[in-house]
Amino acid sequence: MTPDALRDALARHPQIPFLHAPTPVEAMPRLRAALGGGPTLLVKRDDAIAFGFGGNKVRKLAFVAARAQAERADTLITAGGVQSNHARATAAAAAKLGMRAVLVANGAAPEKPTANALLDRLLGAEIAYVAARDERAPKMAEIADRLRGDGRRPFVIPIGASTPLGALGYAAALLELLDQIPPPDAIVHSTSSGGTQAGLVAACRLLDLPTRVIGVSADESSSALESTIAAIVDGVVGMLGGPGARGAAAIEVDDGFVGEGYGMPTAASREAIDLAARMEAMFLDPTYTAKAMAGLIARVRARAFADGETVVFWHTGGQVGLFA
Repeated sequence: MTPDALRDALARHPQIPFLHAPTPVEAMPRLRAALGGGPTLLVKRDDAIAFGFGGNKVRKLAFVAARAQAERADTLITAGGVQSNHARATAAAAAKLGMRAVLVANGAAPEKPTANALLDRLLGAEIAYVAARDERAPKMAEIADRLRGDGRRPFVIPIGASTPLGALGYAAALLELLDQIPPPDAIVHSTSSGGTQAGLVAACRLLDLPTRVIGVSADESSSALESTIAAIVDGVVGMLGGPGARGAAAIEVDDGFVGEGYGMPTAASREAIDLAARMEAMFLDPTYTAKAMAGLIARVRARAFADGETVVFWHTGGQVGLFA
């Protein structure tokens, strides 16, 4: 498939113009020097998305919210942790479109909301709390049933908007990157619910690019995430290219930087936050991008990339988490 053919395929799926594209691509020469050289390091700045404090979820929600609007929904329902970036972005999308937002958060209601929890309330979201992550999906279903009984039209968005429809946002983002630079040798980013990586991998397969897409896990094991991502990739390819329209791009997940668990800082992630800020004036969040950058730093130091290669760090946002 050519890039123009992929653009045409994407254009068949409506999206809300939350995003003013393209987001910047910048060199990171001071970080590269601090790591002792190695490949050319670039960063794709989805943290610079203006809408709703930005981040990768905005690209996904552009497609998902358009589907909700087409189905005449009046309420968006989703879930995440108390400090969920996705929940905050969903609340922003609902506010912009004149819808209600209901967020299911695992954890306790904070006495004094900060960071994403504060923004959720400013955006007017209703928040329901559950004790554990596995209670979120049943609670969303329960709320949706209740709202339907009240005559409302809810639209349930899975965690991270990580569905084939949401992942179209990153198939489109890969085309955006190719308008800015030649295909890089590798893209390194944070992966958790899998939609971002699935969109990038699907686009690489459809375009038959040699670019490696390396997701650094924020929580799940590589085997679990790779299975989830593979299913989403199949869905994206089916929506955009049909069977057989596949290159060889592999699904690569590195779970070596999770540490003690989701949202738990590590020595490597703390170093990554410091280095990114002091070398490139770039802010990372403790849960996602700091661990992804830690994975990139470790690979550069280990000379896992050749000096002549180009590696893009895809900054997926989340810097609001620094204020939690």
